[in-house]
Parts: sequence; C-alpha cells; structure tokens
Amino acid sequence: MDKLKKWLKENEITEVECVVSDLSGIARGKIAPVDKFINEGEMRLPESVLLQTVTGDYVDDDIYYALLDEADIDFICKPDEDAVYLLPWTVEKTAQIIHDTFDKMGNPIELTPRNVLKKVLKLYEEKNWKPVVAPEMEFYLTARCEDPDLPLEPPIGRSGRMETGRQSFSIDAANEFDPLFEDMYEWCETQGLAIDTLIHEEGVAQMEINFRHGDPLVLADQVFLFKRTLREAALKHQVVATFMSKPITDEPGSAMHLHQSIVDAKTGKNVFTNEDGTSSSLFYGHIAGLQQFIPEMLPMFAPNVNSFRRFLPDTSAPVNVEWGEENRTCGLRVPSCSPQARRVENRLPGADANSYLAIAASLLCGYIGMVRDLKPTPPAQGRGYEIRSPILPYTLEAALEMMENCDEVAEYLGESFARGYIAVKRKEQENFKRVISSWEREFLLLTV
Repeated sequence: MDKLKKWLKENEITEVECVVSDLSGIARGKIAPVDKFINEGEMRLPESVLLQTVTGDYVDDDIYYALLDEADIDFICKPDEDAVYLLPWTVEKTAQIIHDTFDKMGNPIELTPRNVLKKVLKLYEEKNWKPVVAPEMEFYLTARCEDPDLPLEPPIGRSGRMETGRQSFSIDAANEFDPLFEDMYEWCETQGLAIDTLIHEEGVAQMEINFRHGDPLVLADQVFLFKRTLREAALKHQVVATFMSKPITDEPGSAMHLHQSIVDAKTGKNVFTNEDGTSSSLFYGHIAGLQQFIPEMLPMFAPNVNSFRRFLPDTSAPVNVEWGEENRTCGLRVPSCSPQARRVENRLPGADANSYLAIAASLLCGYIGMVRDLKPTPPAQGRGYEIRSPILPYTLEAALEMMENCDEVAEYLGESFARGYIAVKRKEQENFKRVISSWEREFLLLTV
C-alpha cells in the first residue's frame, strides 16, 4: 500500500471510488473518504453482487445457494496498485481504483470477470507466451430521451442539425461533436487510457475509438473505464453515449473488435511467425481454436438479448467464424501487416460485451487451438457476409445452451463461473420475455 498511499497524497485525493466489474460489466463498489480507505486497506462487498443481473435481480435460489453462502457473506476486495486512475470530471479530487476479489481464505473469487481473465493469462504464462491485444470500440451518440419506449434519435451537432445518411469516415461529421471529443481525449489522457484514432463509423452518429496494443489485463481495465469516461463526457454535453450492440433500428450494430497476437515471453518474438516470415503452425492453431470455440462461448462475446440483433441479415456484421486475409466480411480477419505484427482480428464481440470476459474468451479459444494443434478451414475468398456458419447460434437462448454443453468453459474458467454466468444471462432473458414490445402492440393489438 505504500506506493498507493504516496500516489494518493501527491495527487491530493480526498475521495476514493473502490470498484469491481460484475458479470455484465457494471461497476460495483463503494465511495470512501481517502483516510478511511487508507486505514482499512481493503473493501468488502456482499457475495450477492456477483450473481446480480443487469436489471438488478438475482438468479433463482437453486443456483444462488449452490454457488454462494446461505448467510450472504462478504467477499474481500483488495486494491490493485497498478490500476489507479484520477477521475477528471468530479468536483472533489477523486481516484478510481480497481480491486481484485478474494474469499476469506485468500482464494481468488471465480465469479469475478477480472479473475477470469487472469486465469486465462496464467495459462499463457505457463507456456512462456504473452498475449497482446488491441480493442476497437464502436458506440453511438444519441439525443437524450427520458422515455425508453421511444426510438433513439441522433443528437444535434455544432451545426444545429441532426446527422443524416451514411457518413463513414467523414471528418466533418465527427467534428460536429468536437467539444465532446476534446473532453474525452483530455479525460482519457488524465487517466492514462491508451486511446488512439477516432473514426466516424457507418451508422448515424456512430463512432469508433481504437486502443493502442498492449497487455490484455491493462486493456480490459481501460475499456471498462473508457465506457464510463465517454458516458460522463457525453452527459456533460447534453447527449448520450451508448455501447448497446444494436441501439437503433436499421442502423449498423456496434462491435468491440479484438486484435490479438502472441509473443514469446523470453525473446519478444511473435509466435505467429516463423523465422522465414511465414505463418506458423501456432498461428493456424490459434485461428482454428477461435473457429471451433467462439460458437460455444458466444454469450461472452454477445451477452444480451440485444446483442443478437446485430447478427441479423444486412447489418454489416459478419455472422460467421470464417477467416480471411484483409477480409472484413469474415468473423476472423487477418490484417495485412509485417511478419512481426501478424495478428488476428476477432470481429464477433459486441460493444456491450464485458471487456474482461470477451478478451478472456477470445484468448482462451485461441489458446486451446494452439495447445491442441487444431487446423483451420481454408481462408474465405471474396464476400463472406453470405457465409452463415451453421454452428453459430443466433439467439441468446441457443447460445447459452451451447455454452452450457461446452466442457472447456468449466474446465478452464471454473464450474462456478460457468454456472453463475449462464444463470445470470438466463434470468435476464426471462425478464426480457416479460416485456411487451411496441412491435407487438402495433401489429397484433387490433389484427389477431
């Protein structure tokens, strides 16, 4: 704690936000005066937050009490001294500190997404491999709306007008929201978030931010924090930023594309590349693992009912696990680059995915393919949108069933995580089914 205490004092911090990510990627925790935080040195939270849905409900009792103590005990949260961030939008000088979670015996909590990612990274460490990732986050800016039954609309830009039509890569369209993005970049720089290029995407007021490549745990933390940072910047400018996978009808969905490569931990060389510069067997094994296991771990890439709306026909999202060189219509794209930078881009994850779980799942799929020496299909040629891999589930219900039947999820990530995550997502699916949609009222109310 000495390093952390020194940082808090040097930055004149008065409040500390102690946070962990729940299964849905929501920040849970406590806000404490800095003196109390220093004196106690750790935080406690009830175990129940680990099985809480995005709606605030809990899973059914049979799962709840099978995975958690009946007395609803606390688990222990300890600050990670390398995950400390200065919040630039607060009135008081406030630090946000990501915590790791443990039981009373000091064992990592299996249900915590950050621990899930750490477990996968340990597998790589044991092979003397070091993964490198670079996320790309798509999102929409929308006008503020208090009624969730009303469709979202584009916000008013500097010109005083709403954006219309397709504005892919338009500089002027992105500049409509310059004041917001200036705050976003400044606030990210203050926190040390490694964001890079800003791009206007295909949808109306849809943008993309690229992160610089780096350590998977650090990048997962940064994506987790970036979502909150962007939302705060948007609220300051009277608009809304959303990472919903498919927030607007007939507009493209939002993805979290993951670029991933593996280097030798001792030499720093890319294990995807042979000495002569050609693609290695480990590279092909990694692709094959992604092809085989993405369908079985899809709920970690597409975690919500809304996620699967992005996979509907004509939505610009590749609904397949094909791979191809420089082919954005494939679920797995191999960018054109130097041999040392050889990597795979997983284009299946949605922007709504929990960054820890999406990165963990993507790396785990590739890892299994590497250690089992799996072989990929031949690379796809031409337009891949029409290639709808029959093994890819297209509803959350079907995806959860496939995940439940995947032995590798429990084997590598733990049985408690597998049962808990599936139970949380099934509870959310059940809650969704209880809501009568506007489509049903419009087309069924007076016709059936």
